[in-house]
Amino acid sequence: MTDLFDIKGKIALITGSTHGLGMAMAKGLGQAGATIVVNGNSSQQKIDDAVALLQSEGINAVGYKFNVTDEKEVIAAIQKIESEVGPIAILINNAGIIKRIPLIEMEVADFKEVIDIDLVSPFIVSKHVAKGMIERRQGKIINICSMMSELGRSTVGAYAAAKGGLKMLTKNMATEWAKYNVQINGIGPGYFATEQTKPIRVDGHPFNDFIISRTPAAKWGDPGDLAGAAIFLSSKASDFVNGHILYVDGGILATIGKPSNEE
Repeated sequence: MTDLFDIKGKIALITGSTHGLGMAMAKGLGQAGATIVVNGNSSQQKIDDAVALLQSEGINAVGYKFNVTDEKEVIAAIQKIESEVGPIAILINNAGIIKRIPLIEMEVADFKEVIDIDLVSPFIVSKHVAKGMIERRQGKIINICSMMSELGRSTVGAYAAAKGGLKMLTKNMATEWAKYNVQINGIGPGYFATEQTKPIRVDGHPFNDFIISRTPAAKWGDPGDLAGAAIFLSSKASDFVNGHILYVDGGILATIGKPSNEE
């Protein structure tokens, strides 16, 4: 049974993996034996620090700085990775941004930027990584979707539009590439306890109280909770799973919620 989940020696490219949930998945796959290719675009120092952190935990990791929205940079980076490290067996499209602006006030440029990074970049990176996977007749692509792939929420219209589109892009990638033994699926994270959410994860904060009460599991997710889902979708265990979005959300999408007077 352990062979089903074996990813030892597989090369996994994770975009936007210098911190947060990308780093959590990098750690999870790395601890399971995969070689991790860290990606970021803000600074080489952040990439170097992330690689050093993974290596300090005994994980085989390397880093490449490139802009996932720039097709020429993506093509060059993939060629370099596959030449210097080896064939990419696992791709996790995790890079993304969110701009919390009401739609009525949002500038078109801001809307387009969110769509470009959160939706267009997974298309660009997947397209060029998938070429090698199709040629080898083997590969795993995981698109990081969101609960906003299913639900709307005030001030995140561009993000929801992108993540809803990413859900359908995932399904269409599966429709076109599954016949080549490439599995394309998504993970939809719920609300996780990261450094970014730390300031609001305090008792009495309205959003913290909302998440605790809205989530059937009655807690924020631990970033490590994503590791199991990522390993499953990266391994043989998911060889007949295609076009599926696995929501790791503590049950939020399973319920309409509870009345305010209910314990």
